[in-house]
Amino acid sequence: MAITTLAERGELSRAARTFLRTESGSAVLLLGAAVIALVWANLDLGYEEFWHLEFRVGVGGQDLALDLRHWVNDGLMVLFFFSVGLEISRETTLGELRGARAIAAPALAALGGLTVPAALFLLFNAGGPAAGAWGIAISTDTAVVIGVLALVGPRCPDQLRVFLLALAIVDDIGAVGAIALFYTDDVDVTALLMAVGLFAALLALRFVRFWRTPIYVLIGAVMWLAVLASGVHPSVVGVVLGLLVNAYAPRPRDIARAQVVGSSFMLDPSPARALAAQSAVGEAVSPNERLQLRIQPWSSYVIVPLFVLANAGVQLTGQSLLAAATSPLTWGIVVGLTAGKLIGVTAGTWFALRTRLGTVPDTLRWGQLVGGAGLAGIGFTVALFVTELALDDEELVNDAKIGILVGSILAAVIGWLIFRVAGERGGQCAPSGLPVLPPRPWRPPA
Repeated sequence: MAITTLAERGELSRAARTFLRTESGSAVLLLGAAVIALVWANLDLGYEEFWHLEFRVGVGGQDLALDLRHWVNDGLMVLFFFSVGLEISRETTLGELRGARAIAAPALAALGGLTVPAALFLLFNAGGPAAGAWGIAISTDTAVVIGVLALVGPRCPDQLRVFLLALAIVDDIGAVGAIALFYTDDVDVTALLMAVGLFAALLALRFVRFWRTPIYVLIGAVMWLAVLASGVHPSVVGVVLGLLVNAYAPRPRDIARAQVVGSSFMLDPSPARALAAQSAVGEAVSPNERLQLRIQPWSSYVIVPLFVLANAGVQLTGQSLLAAATSPLTWGIVVGLTAGKLIGVTAGTWFALRTRLGTVPDTLRWGQLVGGAGLAGIGFTVALFVTELALDDEELVNDAKIGILVGSILAAVIGWLIFRVAGERGGQCAPSGLPVLPPRPWRPPA
């Protein structure tokens, strides 16, 4: 009997459903933070002055001084990337990225969605002062995409949410890799070797299955300091730590122990037995999922909106809008996020299915997949993140942020329109080895 994954059956795992609910809810806060940042920056209320206030932390004779924006970008955002690492680890072990064929279609779609936008961006900016900022145009913001999918309603089936979730995870891997490889200037080799040594220590602890949260937190904090001193962006630390955390399905012996202790509590509902039952149930869940339950809400509801609040403020004056309208940087971002993502994700998916390297749920229609590809151009959080790393000139930063806002809004509109007009058209995306079914007659949307 053939064994199929949840992704191949088009079903959502419990953890995936929880993740999607959290991301969908956080989209409202993220967009609200963007609006507040724009209003704050345009009412001359000291937006930039506030985020450049210095905050100093000292221990003994050593101290670390960063402005508030860098504490958010280099400090709190590490927890966001840690949650990304946890999600990658879980999905490749238990979820939608488990198995070669399950991962092939979203991986090739994400690859197309990374390379085509970057190429289109460079058509506008190659040889210019912003040529190195191509990473701005490659990201997909999972939270906002999932939030917009909620507006699409029944035209977006759960199977497409599974596919886009897997695509976004692979996209995050590519974006983090770009940050680590291309947006690091000067490297302190000694500090970097120290970080590598600490990483090796964590690998050894994981190999012997030693898990004590305080030890990992302590080593992770020292790693963050070492990577920060090395010149490599500390977001890498978050992803690496997340990948190291074990993810596994509940083991039969742990389930049996939880049942025994739970039955004991039902016979004698004392506080001691209640604590024992709670501990037994908690131990049956992998450290990865326990940490996700604790960190994901903080990451989605607090850290990412705070990051957007600290970075999305851009002055929208007549002069700045005119400069952006004539800037190749702005146009490169807009075209990359709209046309680049739509073309790249669609082409990558088509190639995976055409070559039979991958498969998608056979209930999906091409109109739905193309609509999802259009929505994948909503790049916000990581795009703003790369902007701060890639550009120093304030005028270029302003042009880039306007391009991100305009490109993301247009991508949302384009994706929504595709769902409205062609969501039920295009024929089904049959799994490998089966013929593609003819399209159903098109009916105008209600």
